[in-house]
Amino acid sequence: MIKTISIMLLAVLALLLIVAASRPDSFRVERSITVQAPPERIFALINDLQQFKRWNPYEKKDPAIQGSYGERLAGPGARYAWESKEVGEGSMEITASAAPTRVAMKLDFVKPFEAHNQVEFTISAEGGAQKVSWAMQGPSPFVSKLMGLVFNMDRMIGQDFEAGLQNLKNLAETA
Repeated sequence: MIKTISIMLLAVLALLLIVAASRPDSFRVERSITVQAPPERIFALINDLQQFKRWNPYEKKDPAIQGSYGERLAGPGARYAWESKEVGEGSMEITASAAPTRVAMKLDFVKPFEAHNQVEFTISAEGGAQKVSWAMQGPSPFVSKLMGLVFNMDRMIGQDFEAGLQNLKNLAETA
């Protein structure tokens, strides 16, 4: 009886590992919102990392977050690093920006797990407003694939992006 149960548990474990291994090698999460503000105002809130901090949902998750800026605060080369018990440890750096339509960033996490992702914000006219999109993509190593069987990463990260975009909208529309 114990041998049968052990074999069944090993079979289930093997099946989970096979399913995880068959998942995609990369991921992409993207959310958008419509903002009633000039694109230049929205762009400035994204392209300047001190302004970015004002609406960043991860900053709001841990008011005790410890952050530090690089020599540049805005545009390519601007860098921000953080340490937090709630949101981990990492850094982001603006790698490209094209006013007032696009900001690209490199996002590196150290804790709770190592990850190296690309982030892109785009601003485009939509009717009389601006459509702002926040996307993140990167590799999906085996551990991430395995975690994805239990946690819906798109929904978890997507909820944070939605909260951040709402913060950005509120700030841009009241400025």
